[in-house]
Amino acid sequence: MSELVESIREKYLATLERIALAAKKAGRDPEVVKLVVVTKSQPVEVVRAAIEAGAQILGENYPEEGVMKIQSLHEFSAVEWHMIGHVQSRKAQLVAGNFNFLHSLDGLKLSKKLDRFCGEAERSLPVLLEFNVGGEESKGGWPAWDETRWHELSSELAEVFALPNLKVRGLMAMPPLGETAGFSRPFFQKVKRLQEFLTVQFPQVDFSELSMGTSMDYEVAVEEGATFVRVGTAIVGVRKYTTETT
Repeated sequence: MSELVESIREKYLATLERIALAAKKAGRDPEVVKLVVVTKSQPVEVVRAAIEAGAQILGENYPEEGVMKIQSLHEFSAVEWHMIGHVQSRKAQLVAGNFNFLHSLDGLKLSKKLDRFCGEAERSLPVLLEFNVGGEESKGGWPAWDETRWHELSSELAEVFALPNLKVRGLMAMPPLGETAGFSRPFFQKVKRLQEFLTVQFPQVDFSELSMGTSMDYEVAVEEGATFVRVGTAIVGVRKYTTETT
């Protein structure tokens, strides 16, 4: 085992242990929480090392960068590749044809394009609906910071649920950046309430997954109901930024 693989494996296992402790603290089964190792802007050799260290789900932010890595590491067929970043409509075909899961479905226009491309590829795509729970203009997602207006989302969401090739599995959110992990807690709690609201509004839809929490606050996210946490820096180190944009 190389030094890089060993280093990543140590941090990966430590993260899993902290997830388990947070789940148990909240009276949850640790097995329901899945760790997405965020490898965006990391070179292929680091991603390969992460897989060899035990990572089973990898998260990418940029479609073209992600597809390059998928193709470069095709021998690791058991690994799941999740798109977790904003997807422009013009890159919908890349996502529809290459990724196992999308965490960041943030609008009807993108939904329709993804559904069409998935249909052409004769595949379905599990997706999470992204909601903006903090009201930040820089964040994507359906507007959900005002709980009194959640009912206004129903009509457009119903159109998404009717698309045959997208399989809704739950919600995703990114709270505003705070100084401490505890700052994120009320936003995670709001996502959980939104999950419960939508489950009542659309009982036929599967909202069981919640993707929330990053390197800074994933333990709090687990305590508040996350089933996916997205951890990059704490496992694979600081990102090597690229110039690619989405």
